[in-house]
Amino acid sequence: MSDTLRDQLLGLGFKPIPKAERKPDVRPGGKPGARPGASNKPVHKHGGKPAHAKPSHGKPAHAKPKSREEIDLAKAYAIRAQKEKDERIEAERLKQEEARKRREAKAALSAFLQGKGLNVADAEIARHFEYGGKIKRIYVTEDQLKRLNAGELGVVQENGRYMLVDAATLVEAETIFAPAVALKVDPNAPAQDDPYADPQYQVPDDLVW
Repeated sequence: MSDTLRDQLLGLGFKPIPKAERKPDVRPGGKPGARPGASNKPVHKHGGKPAHAKPSHGKPAHAKPKSREEIDLAKAYAIRAQKEKDERIEAERLKQEEARKRREAKAALSAFLQGKGLNVADAEIARHFEYGGKIKRIYVTEDQLKRLNAGELGVVQENGRYMLVDAATLVEAETIFAPAVALKVDPNAPAQDDPYADPQYQVPDDLVW
């Protein structure tokens, strides 16, 4: 149809024929607008695994429950371990308590012995005695030796030195800290119980027993 005839028809009230719309390419099982060959399955991240999938830790789906015997044995081990721990703590506490009492007793003894020593600086007679598994000595005068062997005097170890004291002081020192009593003579004991009481008995100075 020429343009002139088209114009004449339009002028007579005829409308132009509408153009046919192009329909989308729909393939079986696909969606409108899908590319040929493209999969319609949802794409998941993490290596293609579904997002809701839980990671596997290598554990069986159903763990075997512990038996009554296994539970009782575990409880027994736990109770024993706790008991041993409590015993170690208590032993350490007692050890520290004993050390504290020992320090306090030695300090009290030192304070008590102030001014009570009877040692003579120029004494020449060595009186030997056993103390702490070794042979010790203290220098006394002849009169002090007699009184010492008669039990009227005694020897106390105080801060590494040996102090000669009277019998009353020795008794009090023993009540304060008994391990400090180095020599306490019983005049009624047999002579062989204290062989060092003999003034003629001499032990070499370098002898350690």
